[in-house]
Amino acid sequence: MVDINSTVLVTGANGFVGKAVCEHLLRCGANVKGAVRSSPLASYQVQAPSLTADANWTAQLQQVDVVVHCAARVHVMSDTETDPLAAFRAVNTEGTLALARQAAEAGVKRFIFISSIKVNGEQTEPGKPFDENVQSPPEDPYGRSKYEAEQGLMALAKECGMAVTIIRPPLIYGEGVKANFASMMTWVRKGIPLPFARLTNARSLLALPNLCDFIAHAMAHPAAVNQVFLVADPVAVSTSQLLAAIAEAEGVSCRLFYLPPGVIRVLGRCLGIDAKLQRIYGSLEMDTRKAQSRLQWSAPYSLSQTLSLMASIHSESS
Repeated sequence: MVDINSTVLVTGANGFVGKAVCEHLLRCGANVKGAVRSSPLASYQVQAPSLTADANWTAQLQQVDVVVHCAARVHVMSDTETDPLAAFRAVNTEGTLALARQAAEAGVKRFIFISSIKVNGEQTEPGKPFDENVQSPPEDPYGRSKYEAEQGLMALAKECGMAVTIIRPPLIYGEGVKANFASMMTWVRKGIPLPFARLTNARSLLALPNLCDFIAHAMAHPAAVNQVFLVADPVAVSTSQLLAAIAEAEGVSCRLFYLPPGVIRVLGRCLGIDAKLQRIYGSLEMDTRKAQSRLQWSAPYSLSQTLSLMASIHSESS
């Protein structure tokens, strides 16, 4: 539901998510200003300040109707900061709220915040998926900074009247994905035997084009005003199913073998990678019925479609 006459400021416009959002909204007919900290390379990009509490966004917010806030200090497995929570808060909480206040003062109609499922937690139990309700603030510094930003944005919406929409995605995959997902694709392409057979965990994922579609759909939807949405692909998958789907998209054999989870956990602790393995063996399932029913939205792309597109792009570039 993108208004073709609207001007949209997208922060983090040269990042994995922000770049894709800009390109999708341009295809939808919106006037896009992609905020980047480096020198602008694309015609729609504008240079922006760092995401801090004292940043001045006056120039970038001129004549903007909607802000899609993708920029963030991202979660990393091995943080070298002496105080990670303070570092995350400085950018993800204080920087976000400073931008939002200036957006409201500039007359921006809607502020869309890309939060994280880490606001809910790290894992779910079988049959108990996360929903939009959060029982207590997360302990994880990154998740805590996003949670506090959400609280501040909702308070600001009540105070000044600017509509706020909050999106909590799980792991996002698509063209240009990095970290764990990219590693798994590399392992499968190389035919490396992996000890992930017979896993029955359930992990919600989100295809990048599905996230872009939801943002465009929610942008002018009246039912999205001052709401939080969990957004994910329709079906949660086990790690075994995911690796098999990657192999099918790549046209290679999926070489999985079985190791008891207890053995893997011991090895993970010995190697110092237990947190990383938890993401592979554990479950993180999301209940996305609110996004589907309240906004009448359904994800247009399946896991297999997105993986096939990623495999095709990789094949053409290699």
